Amino acid sequence: MRILLVEDHEELAHEIRRRMESSGFAVDRVATFQDAMTALWSQQYPVVVLDRRLPDGDGLSIIPDIRRRQPGCRVLVLTALDAVDERINGLDAGADDYLTKPFDLDEMMARIRASLRRPGGDAAPPITIGELSFDLRSRNISIAGKPVILHQRELALLEGLLRRAGRIVERETLLSEIWGLDGEVQSHALTIIVSRLRSRLEKLGARVEINMVRGVGYFISEVEK
Repeated sequence: MRILLVEDHEELAHEIRRRMESSGFAVDRVATFQDAMTALWSQQYPVVVLDRRLPDGDGLSIIPDIRRRQPGCRVLVLTALDAVDERINGLDAGADDYLTKPFDLDEMMARIRASLRRPGGDAAPPITIGELSFDLRSRNISIAGKPVILHQRELALLEGLLRRAGRIVERETLLSEIWGLDGEVQSHALTIIVSRLRSRLEKLGARVEINMVRGVGYFISEVEK
């Protein structure tokens, strides 16, 4: 599951990102209002962790855009403004939760997990292709009813393909979902991950195939019996 972190303070952003990734989340970190809007156009996020004071504006001002573009997204606001009125303003602006700096990283993760458990978010039924079933909320995978554990990058690749089942997913989209918007990736890295996932799914009898469209990207399809 991918989180958008909007935080301009480098040291704090590094600490938050490291804590999120240690909990199994993938993280895209941006530092400005404008970069946050670009990320929200290109990627779906179940959670946005949003700093209030950004170099190009108040983070609260982008919450209406988040709600229009991604209605099920949960917004956790981070701020150094600890007055009650400021917290009320944040919640009234559409935030789901509010944390005042300095805060405990474990508490932040607990609040993120709690927000994802609340009704109203992404409650779509599992995606099923062939013998493969993927639960969008929990990110649990099963093949022929048996649970399967994948490497984090294989899981991100599979999720990116399954969320767009029936469509070609461009290489650039998959690269950003697996390694993040600012990840430095060698040109052949995606090919290696695709090959590894193909082999794993075939051995497990998933009855799915990852197809390449040369120069464009990949799509996933069912293998007929």
